[in-house]
Amino acid sequence: MPRRAAVGRRSFTATLKALDDLATSGAKISVRITDLDRGTSVLAGDDFVTLPVAGLGVVPLLIEVAAGFESGRLDPLEIIDRSTIDRVGVGGVWQHLKAPALPLVDLAVLTASTGDSLAANALLARVGLPAVRARIEQLGLSRSALLDRFRDERGPDDAPHFALGSARELAEVFAALVNSQVVSPGVSAQVAEWLSLNHDLSLVASATGLDPFAHENDEHGLLFVNKTGRDAGIRVEAGVLAGPRAGVSYALIVCFDDLSIYHRMRAHEAFRTLGVELMEYVF
Repeated sequence: MPRRAAVGRRSFTATLKALDDLATSGAKISVRITDLDRGTSVLAGDDFVTLPVAGLGVVPLLIEVAAGFESGRLDPLEIIDRSTIDRVGVGGVWQHLKAPALPLVDLAVLTASTGDSLAANALLARVGLPAVRARIEQLGLSRSALLDRFRDERGPDDAPHFALGSARELAEVFAALVNSQVVSPGVSAQVAEWLSLNHDLSLVASATGLDPFAHENDEHGLLFVNKTGRDAGIRVEAGVLAGPRAGVSYALIVCFDDLSIYHRMRAHEAFRTLGVELMEYVF
């Protein structure tokens, strides 16, 4: 079939049913799919609602770091000592490595690829929370915020969440990254490259069939960049998926009562259903 043919015949019926079932059970949902060629909405549901996005909040942090590298404000090889960062063990691999110090650029890779909370906190300590907030404002993200660093436990004096966002703005950011519209073409390419290393392909991305550890250059011509976020009762994924027929940016936020493994798997299944229908859309 010709490129981009038959896109109009594709629907997201199964996804809508899965999300409707989740909403009926009390989950809060924000979803957005945008066709990259047309710039039009393919699917939207409460995409303007601000919800916690957990680790997906590192994306504006990575943008600020990449902008600092490009402008010369930050040295990619500047060494950060792990002992200067408060310990946090919610995710990532640096806490398990023997290397006591790493350069900023390696910390960015760990943050993007493994959701490394310690590496992200090190980057945040170096650039500063005000700088990331200013970058979010400069990007025009009025419904997104980076509130705090990663913590093992949040007390009454801490921000209730690491980050907030809406599905519409998350999808817009990923579309802008692959279209070289975030800060500069160089910054966009650098952040997209870091995010293309993401190992978490267990939600929407599970339908792509890609190797979680090596999917930068797919032999079938699939372009894929994503980032996930996870916390208690929170599952989030945003990214870009492009094939021979179409390309989309997408974001799905689900906040649910994690009362049992069944509740969690039902939320995960909605992401995987979306992944299958996205693959049908782009192929």
